[in-house]
Amino acid sequence: MSTEVSPHPYYPLDALIKEYVPNETSIHSLLTTSSIATSAILGGTLTWVSFLRPSLSKADRFAILWFVLSGTIHCFFEGYFMIHHDRMASAQDFLGQLWKEYALSDSRYMTSDTLVLCMETMTVLIWGPLCFFVAYSILNQRSLRHPLQLIVCMSHLYGDTLYYATSLYDHYVHGRSYCRPEAYYFWIYYFLMNFIWIVIPFYYLSQSIRTISNAFKALQRMSADEKAR
Repeated sequence: MSTEVSPHPYYPLDALIKEYVPNETSIHSLLTTSSIATSAILGGTLTWVSFLRPSLSKADRFAILWFVLSGTIHCFFEGYFMIHHDRMASAQDFLGQLWKEYALSDSRYMTSDTLVLCMETMTVLIWGPLCFFVAYSILNQRSLRHPLQLIVCMSHLYGDTLYYATSLYDHYVHGRSYCRPEAYYFWIYYFLMNFIWIVIPFYYLSQSIRTISNAFKALQRMSADEKAR
């Protein structure tokens, strides 16, 4: 494989990105295709859930959609990065071009950054499959739903916090930015797209904590009532 370093649009401009090739597909086409694929996944999941469990509450249906979407992104989109991280810059398939577009907000995805690669590998192998299992547990009303939901939500909060912290630390302390200077890349790609995995997991984490806490309170009351008899 060639070791030639090609000019690239990523920051910092001295980042070592080999064999970079510009995307052949426009950003409009990439986002349109992504939106259609996401809608198909969510629509298909909702149809399947409604058929299997028509009595399931709207809140549980939304939770299933969230965890199925998260699991799909983790296992397939991030799985692509895990497998192809060392040749991302020259990729011209759909997922490769999506990653090259997103990497304009974080060039670490173009350089096989150790932290990003290790974090994404854990996400693909552990947290992605666990998201699917949480969705399955919600669908079938399994007792493991909340313990597993708590674990996977904590992983999302921890991973996102670490992701933000390492990048911003390098930016403000070392003066090394991985994001292009245009506000669009920072606020939409880097901040908003990742912040979703803080807000929603925090809600489900709080839900699981309340549910588990209430279950123990009920158990304690039952034990106290038995002792009082």
